[in-house]
Amino acid sequence: MPQTVIIPTPLRKFTKDTELVEVQGATIGEIFNQLEAAYPGIQARLCETNGELRRFINVYVDGEDIRFLEGLNTGLADKAEISIVPAIAGGC
Repeated sequence: MPQTVIIPTPLRKFTKDTELVEVQGATIGEIFNQLEAAYPGIQARLCETNGELRRFINVYVDGEDIRFLEGLNTGLADKAEISIVPAIAGGC
């Protein structure tokens, strides 16, 4: 079953400005691998060289932060909504 991934604006250069993409996978790690296969270079923006999620990238599955679940091993229900949200810094 395909999963819908919401791609944030800064990463849409990889997806040809597509906001919603569908890929197959049973875990977030599998989804990231499928994203990389379809959109080369995107995974380097999401994960460190050791494979861990970059600290300034937040990923939510149906509104739940995967850091409080099982990280990249977080399982996905059918038709889960996956949101990738880069951290935003700012201030005075």
